[in-house]
Amino acid sequence: MSIAHLRINYSKGGLRRSDLVVNAMGQFKTWFDDAVRAEILEPNAMTLATVDESGQPSCRTVLLKVADERGFSFFTNYESRKGTEIATNPRVALTFFWPALERQICIRGRCTKLSREESQLYFSSRPIGSQLGAWVSQQSSHVPGRDFLESKLTEVTTKFGNQSIPVPDQWGGYVVCPSSVEFWQGRPNRLHDRFLYTSEAGAWRIERLSP
Repeated sequence: MSIAHLRINYSKGGLRRSDLVVNAMGQFKTWFDDAVRAEILEPNAMTLATVDESGQPSCRTVLLKVADERGFSFFTNYESRKGTEIATNPRVALTFFWPALERQICIRGRCTKLSREESQLYFSSRPIGSQLGAWVSQQSSHVPGRDFLESKLTEVTTKFGNQSIPVPDQWGGYVVCPSSVEFWQGRPNRLHDRFLYTSEAGAWRIERLSP
Protein backbone atom coordinates (compact mmCIF):
# COMPACT_ATOMS: atom_id res chain seq x y z
CA MET A 1 0.00 0.00 0.00
CA SER A 2 1.31 3.48 -0.84
CA ILE A 3 1.86 6.06 1.89
CA ALA A 4 -0.80 8.26 0.29
CA HIS A 5 -3.44 5.61 0.98
CA LEU A 6 -2.69 5.20 4.68
CA ARG A 7 -5.59 6.79 6.54
CA ILE A 8 -7.91 6.35 9.52
CA ASN A 9 -11.41 7.75 9.85
CA TYR A 10 -11.48 9.08 13.42
CA SER A 11 -14.61 8.14 15.32
CA LYS A 12 -13.82 7.76 19.03
CA GLY A 13 -15.60 10.89 20.19
CA GLY A 14 -16.22 14.59 19.87
CA LEU A 15 -15.46 17.79 21.73
CA ARG A 16 -18.06 20.47 22.48
CA ARG A 17 -17.60 23.93 23.93
CA SER A 18 -19.63 22.85 26.97
CA ASP A 19 -17.08 20.06 27.63
CA LEU A 20 -14.21 22.47 28.17
CA VAL A 21 -12.65 23.67 31.42
CA VAL A 22 -12.31 27.47 31.49
CA ASN A 23 -8.57 27.27 32.21
CA ALA A 24 -6.18 25.80 29.61
CA MET A 25 -4.05 24.03 32.22
CA GLY A 26 -7.18 22.54 33.77
CA GLN A 27 -8.29 21.24 30.39
CA PHE A 28 -4.81 19.83 29.81
CA LYS A 29 -4.97 17.98 33.14
CA THR A 30 -8.36 16.50 32.19
CA TRP A 31 -7.03 15.15 28.92
CA PHE A 32 -3.70 14.05 30.40
CA ASP A 33 -5.53 12.06 33.09
CA ASP A 34 -7.57 10.42 30.31
CA ALA A 35 -4.33 9.44 28.56
CA VAL A 36 -2.92 7.92 31.75
CA ARG A 37 -6.11 5.93 32.35
CA ALA A 38 -5.98 4.70 28.76
CA GLU A 39 -2.50 3.33 29.56
CA ILE A 40 -0.91 5.15 26.64
CA LEU A 41 2.82 4.48 26.41
CA GLU A 42 4.65 7.55 27.76
CA PRO A 43 1.70 9.95 27.70
CA ASN A 44 4.11 12.68 28.84
CA ALA A 45 6.17 12.46 25.63
CA MET A 46 5.94 15.77 23.80
CA THR A 47 7.52 17.21 20.66
CA LEU A 48 9.50 20.37 21.39
CA ALA A 49 10.12 22.78 18.50
CA THR A 50 12.82 25.45 18.73
CA VAL A 51 14.30 27.89 16.21
CA ASP A 52 17.96 28.82 15.70
CA GLU A 53 19.35 32.29 14.97
CA SER A 54 18.96 31.77 11.20
CA GLY A 55 15.27 30.87 11.55
CA GLN A 56 15.80 27.12 11.00
CA PRO A 57 13.41 25.11 13.22
CA SER A 58 14.32 21.86 14.98
CA CYS A 59 12.06 19.26 16.61
CA ARG A 60 12.67 16.47 19.07
CA THR A 61 10.76 14.49 21.70
CA VAL A 62 11.25 15.34 25.38
CA LEU A 63 9.38 14.22 28.48
CA LEU A 64 7.02 16.46 30.44
CA LYS A 65 7.89 16.31 34.14
CA VAL A 66 5.61 18.95 35.68
CA ALA A 67 2.38 20.60 34.51
CA ASP A 68 1.17 23.32 36.86
CA GLU A 69 -0.12 26.89 36.85
CA ARG A 70 3.23 28.09 35.46
CA GLY A 71 3.13 25.82 32.43
CA PHE A 72 4.96 22.74 31.14
CA SER A 73 8.35 21.75 32.58
CA PHE A 74 11.07 19.46 31.25
CA PHE A 75 14.78 18.89 31.93
CA THR A 76 17.76 18.71 29.59
CA ASN A 77 21.34 19.78 28.91
CA TYR A 78 21.53 23.57 28.61
CA GLU A 79 24.40 23.24 26.11
CA SER A 80 22.48 20.93 23.77
CA ARG A 81 21.09 22.15 20.45
CA LYS A 82 17.72 22.81 22.05
CA GLY A 83 19.39 24.67 24.92
CA THR A 84 21.44 26.96 22.70
CA GLU A 85 18.41 27.64 20.49
CA ILE A 86 16.23 28.47 23.49
CA ALA A 87 18.94 30.87 24.69
CA THR A 88 18.78 32.60 21.29
CA ASN A 89 14.99 32.51 20.92
CA PRO A 90 12.89 31.45 23.94
CA ARG A 91 9.69 31.20 21.89
CA VAL A 92 8.93 27.48 21.46
CA ALA A 93 6.12 25.08 20.60
CA LEU A 94 5.06 21.74 22.12
CA THR A 95 2.86 18.98 20.71
CA PHE A 96 1.28 15.98 22.45
CA PHE A 97 -0.24 13.33 20.16
CA TRP A 98 -2.26 10.45 21.60
CA PRO A 99 -3.50 8.42 18.59
CA ALA A 100 -5.25 5.85 20.79
CA LEU A 101 -7.58 8.66 21.92
CA GLU A 102 -7.47 10.48 18.56
CA ARG A 103 -6.32 13.61 20.38
CA GLN A 104 -3.62 16.20 19.95
CA ILE A 105 -2.60 19.24 22.00
CA CYS A 106 -0.54 22.04 20.44
CA ILE A 107 1.09 24.64 22.69
CA ARG A 108 2.93 27.86 21.93
CA GLY A 109 4.76 29.85 24.57
CA ARG A 110 7.93 31.23 26.07
CA CYS A 111 10.60 29.07 27.68
CA THR A 112 12.55 30.07 30.80
CA LYS A 113 14.92 28.20 33.09
CA LEU A 114 13.70 26.69 36.33
CA SER A 115 15.52 27.55 39.55
CA ARG A 116 18.68 25.65 40.45
CA GLU A 117 16.87 24.30 43.52
CA GLU A 118 14.09 22.79 41.39
CA SER A 119 16.62 21.25 39.02
CA GLN A 120 18.57 19.74 41.92
CA LEU A 121 15.41 18.35 43.50
CA TYR A 122 14.35 16.59 40.30
CA PHE A 123 17.91 15.45 39.48
CA SER A 124 18.17 13.78 42.88
CA SER A 125 14.97 11.82 42.20
CA ARG A 126 16.32 10.28 38.99
CA PRO A 127 17.79 6.76 38.84
CA ILE A 128 21.54 6.70 39.53
CA GLY A 129 22.24 5.60 35.96
CA SER A 130 20.42 8.65 34.60
CA GLN A 131 22.34 10.93 36.97
CA LEU A 132 25.63 9.48 35.78
CA GLY A 133 24.48 9.73 32.17
CA ALA A 134 23.93 13.48 32.58
CA TRP A 135 27.61 13.81 33.52
CA VAL A 136 28.73 11.63 30.60
CA SER A 137 26.71 13.28 27.83
CA GLN A 138 27.73 16.60 26.34
CA GLN A 139 24.45 16.47 24.46
CA SER A 140 24.48 17.21 20.71
CA SER A 141 28.31 17.33 20.54
CA HIS A 142 30.21 14.95 18.26
CA VAL A 143 31.73 11.78 19.78
CA PRO A 144 34.20 9.35 18.17
CA GLY A 145 32.13 6.26 19.00
CA ARG A 146 30.18 4.24 21.55
CA ASP A 147 33.39 3.16 23.29
CA PHE A 148 34.08 6.80 24.15
CA LEU A 149 30.74 7.08 26.00
CA GLU A 150 31.24 3.78 27.84
CA SER A 151 34.71 4.91 28.92
CA LYS A 152 33.32 8.22 30.21
CA LEU A 153 30.62 6.35 32.15
CA THR A 154 33.25 4.20 33.84
CA GLU A 155 35.22 7.34 34.66
CA VAL A 156 32.35 9.23 36.31
CA THR A 157 31.11 6.10 38.11
CA THR A 158 34.55 5.74 39.68
CA LYS A 159 34.75 9.46 40.42
CA PHE A 160 31.53 9.63 42.42
CA GLY A 161 31.61 6.15 43.92
CA ASN A 162 28.90 5.87 46.59
CA GLN A 163 28.63 9.60 47.26
CA SER A 164 25.67 11.81 46.33
CA ILE A 165 25.88 12.93 42.72
CA PRO A 166 25.55 16.71 42.22
CA VAL A 167 23.60 18.16 39.31
CA PRO A 168 25.97 19.18 36.47
CA ASP A 169 26.29 22.92 35.84
CA GLN A 170 25.08 22.49 32.26
CA TRP A 171 21.98 20.48 33.18
CA GLY A 172 18.61 21.67 34.45
CA GLY A 173 14.98 22.45 33.83
CA TYR A 174 12.86 24.73 31.71
CA VAL A 175 9.22 25.75 31.97
CA VAL A 176 7.15 26.72 28.95
CA CYS A 177 4.62 29.40 29.88
CA PRO A 178 1.82 28.98 27.30
CA SER A 179 0.42 31.88 25.31
CA SER A 180 -1.93 29.55 23.44
CA VAL A 181 -3.08 25.93 23.78
CA GLU A 182 -5.09 24.12 21.10
CA PHE A 183 -7.08 20.95 21.83
CA TRP A 184 -7.79 18.76 18.80
CA GLN A 185 -10.21 15.83 18.75
CA GLY A 186 -10.36 13.68 15.64
CA ARG A 187 -13.78 13.34 14.01
CA PRO A 188 -15.15 11.46 10.97
CA ASN A 189 -14.63 12.89 7.48
CA ARG A 190 -11.77 15.09 8.73
CA LEU A 191 -14.28 17.48 10.32
CA HIS A 192 -12.26 17.52 13.51
CA ASP A 193 -13.07 19.50 16.65
CA ARG A 194 -10.48 22.20 17.44
CA PHE A 195 -10.60 24.67 20.32
CA LEU A 196 -7.95 27.33 20.85
CA TYR A 197 -7.23 28.85 24.26
CA THR A 198 -5.43 32.20 24.05
CA SER A 199 -3.99 33.92 27.13
CA GLU A 200 -5.22 37.50 27.52
CA ALA A 201 -4.56 39.64 30.60
CA GLY A 202 -4.52 36.70 32.97
CA ALA A 203 -7.59 34.99 31.51
CA TRP A 204 -8.23 32.55 28.68
CA ARG A 205 -10.24 33.28 25.53
CA ILE A 206 -11.68 30.14 23.93
CA GLU A 207 -12.51 29.90 20.22
CA ARG A 208 -13.57 27.05 17.97
CA LEU A 209 -11.36 26.70 14.88
CA SER A 210 -12.28 25.27 11.51
CA PRO A 211 -10.79 21.84 10.97
